Amino acid sequence: MAVLPRAQKEKQETSSPGAEAGSAPSMPSFAEAFRFWLKLGFISFGGPAGQIAIMHAELVERRKWIAEDRFLHALNYCMLLPGPEATQLATYIGWLLHRTWGGIVAGTLFVLPSVFILWALSFVYAKFGNLPWVASIFYGLKPAVLAIVAAAVIRIGKRALQNEVMWALAALAFVAIYFFRVPFPVIVISAGLIGLLGGRLWTE
Repeated sequence: MAVLPRAQKEKQETSSPGAEAGSAPSMPSFAEAFRFWLKLGFISFGGPAGQIAIMHAELVERRKWIAEDRFLHALNYCMLLPGPEATQLATYIGWLLHRTWGGIVAGTLFVLPSVFILWALSFVYAKFGNLPWVASIFYGLKPAVLAIVAAAVIRIGKRALQNEVMWALAALAFVAIYFFRVPFPVIVISAGLIGLLGGRLWTE
């Protein structure tokens, strides 16, 4: 077995998607990643929360293509960017795995299948929406989608909130946005400032 020089070995470890977690990821081929992103485009139900939960379960836990720390850091950055965070997260992970073409494929396939599904559902609803059995189907989907979103929030929350302070901030943010209708940007900026202040006080 060939032994890599120390500098080359360290370079490979730090450049890999799993280096932050201290584990070697199972890097997929471009064809494997293409098939996954295509599949994800057809099964990513539940809005951003459900989509992010699916990506975490598949990419971090099952396939181990990306480390836990890298996934959560990417999610934090994507939440701060304007636009759909789930799409941005998929695009970033695709780029991380296969650079430019990986990001293009991941972002495109994440969105494109849902467009055709939406067209089909819109056609069915517009043409047959007045029929009782069609209305019943759409009515029955509501609690299922709500359950998917709730399960996704709990799943990601357990991973991201790692101490009592984080749980307290999450609870305060929920109270502020739900009961007091505080604008979302104000909550994000306030949480960032609290984290910055807490980080400086903690190190001191």
